[in-house]
Amino acid sequence: MKTFDKDRLMLAIAGPLLALVSAFVLTMIVLAATGINPIEPLSIMVENGGYEDIQVLIVNQAGTYYLAALAVAIGFRMNLFNIGVDGQYRLAAMISAVVGGAIALPGPLHILLIVLVAMLTGAFWAGIAGVLKAKRGVSEVVSTIMLNAIATSLIAWLILPKNLGVQVEGSNDLTTGEIAQSGWFPALSLGDSGEIYGFTFIAFALGVVYWFVLNRTRFGFDLRASGASESAAAASGVDSKKMIITAMLISGAVAGLSGMPVLLGESHTYTLVFPVGVGFTGITIALLGRNSPIGIFFAALLMAFIDKASAGLDTAGYAKEIGTIMKGLIVIAVVVSYELIRRYGIRRQQQKVGEELAAGHAMKTEKEVAA
Repeated sequence: MKTFDKDRLMLAIAGPLLALVSAFVLTMIVLAATGINPIEPLSIMVENGGYEDIQVLIVNQAGTYYLAALAVAIGFRMNLFNIGVDGQYRLAAMISAVVGGAIALPGPLHILLIVLVAMLTGAFWAGIAGVLKAKRGVSEVVSTIMLNAIATSLIAWLILPKNLGVQVEGSNDLTTGEIAQSGWFPALSLGDSGEIYGFTFIAFALGVVYWFVLNRTRFGFDLRASGASESAAAASGVDSKKMIITAMLISGAVAGLSGMPVLLGESHTYTLVFPVGVGFTGITIALLGRNSPIGIFFAALLMAFIDKASAGLDTAGYAKEIGTIMKGLIVIAVVVSYELIRRYGIRRQQQKVGEELAAGHAMKTEKEVAA
């Protein structure tokens, strides 16, 4: 048992490590192939990451990414690919911003209302895909991709001034109106370095909840069992169709929370420039972190570091899109390296079983000779 646990731990670490090393090497090769010094841009990024104000930005961004990745990971544990986190996150942020800007309540109640609206909106949008999957067998990949496109168009229509939007005088930007200060989540001030969004700490705390529910509750066991084998789960009395819908609802609710750090901590309104692509980055982070709350935490910090540390590359004469290239290569490296590690793990298990059988046969032969 100890040997098995050691092997499993080594394989779990080897996957992300191989992916990161591969992505780093590939990035250097790509930069060198285009005539760019591959060392200097990376050293600039490391230097930028050492500034306190950039570190604050990294932590804030990591909180948003962490929630998006948790939403994806919940689906993965049920063997569902919720690729619609980005649409669920943006629609939830928009609707909750509208409600938060239209209603004034005492501080805690106002914040709670905005958060609940965001969760319900995200859960509803993801639940559509869950129902289609459970009742009609529609692939959640196809349905969530389509729902992403529908969410984009729906947001563009809802934010028009004739509907729910507000156009600031002298600006072409459209907003949902500013949320009253009672709906702002308190932040941790670090002086001149900036503020860490208060909801960022809530985001990281949800990782503990995620771990506890999946590993220490009957619901978490049923979720994982259904994802591993629907037939086996059904034999133990688990309704797999109900679990599909439930998992998508929870995944969507967490996706809805992804916009809360920015909405409640900085923008206090939804605009056309609200961050996009968060859900897709969450997929990369969930894969890199192997659906583990700790792995996702470090993967979220890494992606946030690449985002914020590469933003200043253009001032040094390098394209800031180098960060985007790195993230794309990490995605490719994750898929390839995890498959290689998986195959190695299977061969390793087969080898161990063969050795144990051979050892057992040898002992049996010795006993027969002795007799």
